Amino acid sequence: MIELYTATTANGRRATLMLEECGLAYAPHKIELGAGAKKPADFLKLNPQGTIPVIVDPEGPGSKPLVLKQSAAILLYLAEKTGRFLPAEPASRATALQWLMYAVTDAGPASGAIFLSSAVFPEKVASVTSFLESRFVGLCRVADARLAEAPYLAGGEYSVADVAFYPIIAGRQALIDKADGLANLKRWAAALALRPAVERALKVAA
Repeated sequence: MIELYTATTANGRRATLMLEECGLAYAPHKIELGAGAKKPADFLKLNPQGTIPVIVDPEGPGSKPLVLKQSAAILLYLAEKTGRFLPAEPASRATALQWLMYAVTDAGPASGAIFLSSAVFPEKVASVTSFLESRFVGLCRVADARLAEAPYLAGGEYSVADVAFYPIIAGRQALIDKADGLANLKRWAAALALRPAVERALKVAA
């Protein structure tokens, strides 16, 4: 059974969702985040950086245990382990990887910046938060345009790109709901919310 160290953030939920989609047995362990949170010593041995998610697969490559951090790396590892959610055809695979990177390097950090500005920084500046929200919505419009062309980010099939992007959108639902347009993105998000694996992943307390 895979051990999952996670929290209810977009990064954490990516790993949870992928494990659910792949049908792999796992045991979730909640890691407290935020100022003053004390992380367990056994967790810090696995990841001295102290970030989530982290998985420990006792049946990793060569039947040896594998410790892995970084949500995108975990998604790709689980996709290759199970042969699911990552196209084999080279062009389709490249497209899936492109949108995976869009989720984790563009949309994810943009959403994180909103959180920092509105909830973490000692001095709250409304104009800064508004700018960051506009920037995030702009990135969502890029995805919306893509989803006008295809049902999923990588094309005709659900992939690691959708798994990576959905938790960000779910966490910013209120901002997306009040934005003009984004009909394709909202359709995509509503469809994904009905997937059994998504429903199960969002209920995981960790």
